[in-house]
Amino acid sequence: MVRDPGMTRRWMLGGLAATAAAPVWAEAPSQSPRPPARPGPAVSSTSSAARVSDGDGAARIVDTARLTGTVGFVVAETQSGRVLESFHPDLAQPPASVAKTMTAFYALDRLGPDHRFATQVLATGPVSGGRLAGDLVLVGSGDPSLDTDRLGDLATTLAARGIREITGRYLAFAGGVPHVDEIDAEQPDYVGYNPGLSGLNLNYNRVYFEWARTSAGYRTSLDARGKRFAPPVAMTSVTPVDRDRPLFAYAQGDGRDLWTVSTKALGARGSRWLPVRHSEDYCAGVFATLMAAQGLRLPPVRLIGTRPDGAVLAETRSDALTDVLREMLKYSTNLTAEAVGLASSGQGSLMASGQAMTDWAAARYAIASRFTDHSGLAGDSRIAASQLVRTLRAARGTALPEIMKDYAMRDGTGNPVKSPVKICAKTGTLNFVSSLAGYIQPPSGTELTFAIFCADTKRRDGLPMAERERPAGSRAWIGRARAMQGRLISRWAGLYT
Repeated sequence: MVRDPGMTRRWMLGGLAATAAAPVWAEAPSQSPRPPARPGPAVSSTSSAARVSDGDGAARIVDTARLTGTVGFVVAETQSGRVLESFHPDLAQPPASVAKTMTAFYALDRLGPDHRFATQVLATGPVSGGRLAGDLVLVGSGDPSLDTDRLGDLATTLAARGIREITGRYLAFAGGVPHVDEIDAEQPDYVGYNPGLSGLNLNYNRVYFEWARTSAGYRTSLDARGKRFAPPVAMTSVTPVDRDRPLFAYAQGDGRDLWTVSTKALGARGSRWLPVRHSEDYCAGVFATLMAAQGLRLPPVRLIGTRPDGAVLAETRSDALTDVLREMLKYSTNLTAEAVGLASSGQGSLMASGQAMTDWAAARYAIASRFTDHSGLAGDSRIAASQLVRTLRAARGTALPEIMKDYAMRDGTGNPVKSPVKICAKTGTLNFVSSLAGYIQPPSGTELTFAIFCADTKRRDGLPMAERERPAGSRAWIGRARAMQGRLISRWAGLYT
């Protein structure tokens, strides 16, 4: 998921301007050279029983968690590969968002840590006296971090060129990555973490829907809000209707997203982010609104499949890839993972791109896995704990460990526990799936690499669509899985302290 910034600034055209005693794991909300070609370091094979047994053993920690489904884990010394403990190490399971660690590793290798995504405005003809004799073209390369504020600054830069009229068309080229309607078709239509994507993305391809009940019915608004700007959005509509279920219903229009929503679920007032399926139209439409505020009214946009030649009038660039990936791992943004993965592979679909990453991992590092996307949102990707540990050990000489989030131990009441041990890790959560993987750095300097997978795939796969956002029993199951992960981390951190 991604953060909901909850911005409330108004659009101004003129401004533009689990037990209490045991620690549990604290989870976040939702410039190195490229790694040289080398075989991946091996992880020693072990039985499914824990190798270390001193008191409250790892196998007993698993039993105490009372999880349905399967559990697998490995912890090994990073440098030597010596396995300290393992439990079903070769059982392939859904990685959930821990898949983003593989995507980050892949992107660092394929694109390089200094790669930046560019969004440009081109002119296909000369500019003279404030008049462009030709087409104006918005060109995207798949930037997953483009937001309304940066797009507004792009409009300001273009306006500074003094263009007040164009004789040609307003075009948009989004060929930087292929168009995808949604990341995972098995998710509810309306969840904001499952948008479409393309070479032109904006605000993680979400639109802000706000409503309030009045005497005449419901007043609604849709905007593309950032910190400084909140331009209205016309390519999405939401119509309140009198029904019990479903909460939201989606229909695809010609370049538009058409929603209806149950009035019985709205209440007096509220807001939420809705996913955007036509990201090219969304981004291009918001840019046109921003340009209108600058005095240049553009004709209706036309999407094109080939980038035309032209002079660059204005450009905005993303942060370096390492910083984009750091934000992705911190907030677990699905759109970033998919856009970066597609840009890295050059493939035409998420399935083909996931396979390209799978093939890369096998050829470069002898890692056995199956990835069907880059975010882990789809539940049919698979990797074993032993293979993920191999991945993380192979990535130790890259920027990946440095951009993973630092985590702190917390006790059963949620209070931080002081510890000299530094841990950086990535969590992953789906319905009845919980994963955790990363590095443990004790004061001794003997770093450990670990991966823990928990999954009840039978229970997950049996959920009807209407229950997939908040299924009964999932929250308690995830809580027990996280508590178990926390006990295992505490145990392993203690091996070298």
